[in-house]
Amino acid sequence: MSFELRQYQKKMVSDVNKSWSEGNKNLCMVLPTGAGKTVVMANIVNNEKGAVCIIVHRQELVAQISLSLAENGIYHNIIAPITVIKMITGLHIRYYGKPFYDSQGHIAVAGVDTIIRRGKQLKNYLPTVKLWICDEGHHLVKGNKWHTATNMMINPDIRGLSLTATPLRTDGKGLGRHSDGVLDQLITGPTMRDLINQGFLTEYRIFAPVNNMNTDDARVSQATGDFNMNDLGAAVSQSNLISHTRATVMGDVVSQYLKVCKDGLKLGVTFVPTMDIGEELVTQYNAAGVPAILLNAKTPDNERADIMDRFRAGTIKNIINVDILGEGVDVPAIEVVSMVRPTQSYGLYIQQFGRALRLMAGKTHGIIIDHAGNVARHGLPDAVREWSLNARDRRISGESDDVIPLKSCPMCSLVFERYKKACPECGYIPEPTSRNGPEYVDGDLTELDPEVLAAMRGEVENVCRSVEDHVQEYREQLEINHCKPMHILAHAKRYATKIQHQHDSQTVLREKMAWYGGHKRAEGKTDDEIMRIFYLKYKIDWLSAQALPGVEADNLIKRME
Repeated sequence: MSFELRQYQKKMVSDVNKSWSEGNKNLCMVLPTGAGKTVVMANIVNNEKGAVCIIVHRQELVAQISLSLAENGIYHNIIAPITVIKMITGLHIRYYGKPFYDSQGHIAVAGVDTIIRRGKQLKNYLPTVKLWICDEGHHLVKGNKWHTATNMMINPDIRGLSLTATPLRTDGKGLGRHSDGVLDQLITGPTMRDLINQGFLTEYRIFAPVNNMNTDDARVSQATGDFNMNDLGAAVSQSNLISHTRATVMGDVVSQYLKVCKDGLKLGVTFVPTMDIGEELVTQYNAAGVPAILLNAKTPDNERADIMDRFRAGTIKNIINVDILGEGVDVPAIEVVSMVRPTQSYGLYIQQFGRALRLMAGKTHGIIIDHAGNVARHGLPDAVREWSLNARDRRISGESDDVIPLKSCPMCSLVFERYKKACPECGYIPEPTSRNGPEYVDGDLTELDPEVLAAMRGEVENVCRSVEDHVQEYREQLEINHCKPMHILAHAKRYATKIQHQHDSQTVLREKMAWYGGHKRAEGKTDDEIMRIFYLKYKIDWLSAQALPGVEADNLIKRME
């Protein structure tokens, strides 16, 4: 069968096959949420001659992967109870007109627990597998159940492929064979920002309304690295996100959703930590005229399919989700994501955020309402990340150190990059608390008092004086201090070397700064934005950088390279 692959998807397939041909056995393929990971996977498995086993980490995901294969016309086996097989083949017929189930097919889909539980029944099949594919492959590390399942496939020629949007774990374990995992090489595709710029994902807006939820006392699991769900449930339930008084009919979750839907109700998903909170929000949404329904891991697949159909049709406007639409599950294009579940997991955060970025007719941007502080905790989802198969400190999300920080508008709650002076949503411009230094205005020198700016310019002009002028002034000062003539010569020589170093370094630094400014202007940034970006990135303002001594200037040059 032929596949309609985008150019970057073709490159991913090519890169995977090239890596295998070079002798790397187990690969990690990284593609952002919404990039078409299952299409790439379908292309790879369809061209495999030997047995393929696709491993998913939850039973309900067996149906989703099976439907993805069916959508691409691929017949396959389903390793699951007969009732599950009948239900999935029914969905095949419902959506694609015929079943794509083949009990003898060389491609199979199975849940990780099913493989382990049926080890004896599958003893003749598992050794024939020549390629395993682990969906949401960041779960696979040595000694856990995913490792147990792949180890049951003992073919000497076996290869592996882990698929993930975020190759990191909250416990900090590395996915590489040299570390805590079994993978040999990363195969990375385009970034989320690349896909947004190319029109494959939508832009987004983030709103972070102030609330009184307090997670300070929420325990963090040593096993998962994420918050304890019961503690989160208590924190959310006791906040103004859910609770309301006689004077109001809803908490802030529903009221903020309605605020962004002033032009009409939008398709939304609300992520919550517990069933109790989910049920309360279903009641509040429906009472506010928003057709809503609860979805969780225990919702039967057929019922889930019905819900998704009604959601696509618009008869359901909001799905309140308890740990089912975050990771791995395919969701129709939506317009609003409401985060009510705080998480320490960067991967889960990205999966939830990415639900709002899928293309949809008439949609200009996705909307994120972050009640949980996840954006402040993890940063923007399209910030530059440096992926690795190495172990890491569990507190690090892989974000680059120089990522521009964010701020939230006090008037409309929009979250945006701190270098922007005015809120892009409502135009509000906050008044600086002081204009006596660059630290009060994020390095925007146009906001400083004239006297302060004049003094800073004077420091730069002083650097521009000739070495001879500096040395002469230094000699005069030594004479005033009654330094002996024989020592003045030695001091002056050392001082001249120091000033010459500063001049040489500043020449290079200013050339780099000029290039930096020109590059930012080409991106459409204004002068005040360039100064703010420079300050927030390098922790020094534009003028002070041009007055740095030689050694400090050298250090800044290295950081700018």
